[in-house]
Amino acid sequence: MLDTSAETETVLEVNNIEVIYNHVILVLKGVSLKVPKGGITALLGGNGAGKTTTLKAISGLLASERGEVTKGSITYHGANTADLDPADLVKAGVVQVMEGRHCFEHLTVEENLLTGAYTRSDGSAAIQADLEMVYNYFPRLRERRKSQAGYTSGGEQQMTAIGRALMSRPETILLDEPSMGLAPQLVEQIFEIVKSVNENEGVTFLLAEQNTNVALRFAHYGYILESGRVVMDGPAAELRENPDVKEFYLGMSEEGRKSFRDVRSYRRRKRWLS
Repeated sequence: MLDTSAETETVLEVNNIEVIYNHVILVLKGVSLKVPKGGITALLGGNGAGKTTTLKAISGLLASERGEVTKGSITYHGANTADLDPADLVKAGVVQVMEGRHCFEHLTVEENLLTGAYTRSDGSAAIQADLEMVYNYFPRLRERRKSQAGYTSGGEQQMTAIGRALMSRPETILLDEPSMGLAPQLVEQIFEIVKSVNENEGVTFLLAEQNTNVALRFAHYGYILESGRVVMDGPAAELRENPDVKEFYLGMSEEGRKSFRDVRSYRRRKRWLS
């Protein structure tokens, strides 16, 4: 269980960043957040809210898409990451699992997993031990270990992507839209595994997720983004009970479940944006 006391160490801090694409398109507008060591922090919001951009700003992947952080700072263990490239961040313990379950389709599942250990220098025995750890978390991958990744299911590819990240022995995983395109039962399974890895291995997670309902059940703390701004944050348990979050993100109100048609005027009504 995460220690929620004031003494909990902050491993990652994003301080008032702005991100611009192609020198003109302002995507993030003063985003700030803190990720405590050993916790699961959720970055919530709809499509286009700025979740993926925030993760890419942290992991140093913006440059490949003509994006840049133009204001603010990002620190990891108190050190500014501005001059670090993605490989440096991996060596520092920060690994991103990209949206869309990116795998090397022509490689087997096991070969994909082993690519996650390419930065390690602790020997083949340690790598094999961690491969066994990944298979223990994802028994389905053990069964499919010799299958070409491109011919596995979406859920298996998501498991492979997370397992590959674990093979780098990360301290922090940035997990982008793990539920995308998966059946509800698989989503539940993926989040249960994330919870187990967090509790058993001490891995810190910052996850971007549109499925607010499931994310807030597994996260310790949440930030809600809208149009590139953080509009609300708090402990996950409190956000789950917040009437605005219930109505606008969970589809619930005091009168019961509402349809999107009933709540689509939410942008004009949100108290925290007024």
